[in-house]
Amino acid sequence: MSYSVPRSLVEAFYKAYASRDHDTVAEFLDDDVNWTISGPIDVLRFCGTRHGKAASLDMMARVVPQVFHIFSFVHEAILVDGDRVASLNRLSASLGKRVVSYRLAHHLRFRDGKIVEMLSLIDSFDAVQQVLGRPLTTSDRVAAGEGELVAV
Repeated sequence: MSYSVPRSLVEAFYKAYASRDHDTVAEFLDDDVNWTISGPIDVLRFCGTRHGKAASLDMMARVVPQVFHIFSFVHEAILVDGDRVASLNRLSASLGKRVVSYRLAHHLRFRDGKIVEMLSLIDSFDAVQQVLGRPLTTSDRVAAGEGELVAV
């Protein structure tokens, strides 16, 4: 029989995650968790894949705060199906005097009450525009080396 994650466990994880309670988040992570945040690593240094609980917690506690200060994380929808969870969320953070707010989706896989995989798909185009503080050039007519081109 396959594992089914209780919705109450998912909600408890998100409560700790939203409050940035790293010690409690650690209780939900498998020692060998793979945590991936999709996005441009050049601008959002916390993007990429972390292997293991220690690396994942370091990303949350040290790397993310180097980019901005998260003050709100709200889920708009959560779907639990067996050992898998999908959620649609909104993250808001401060970056100096600016506020950055973008949507992201999480795809989680649980095993024995622990998260073994977490994939965070962020609206990276929107996030990068806000972090850089300006709209990005998206015209196909701009030649290489002219203007600011960003591949997403």
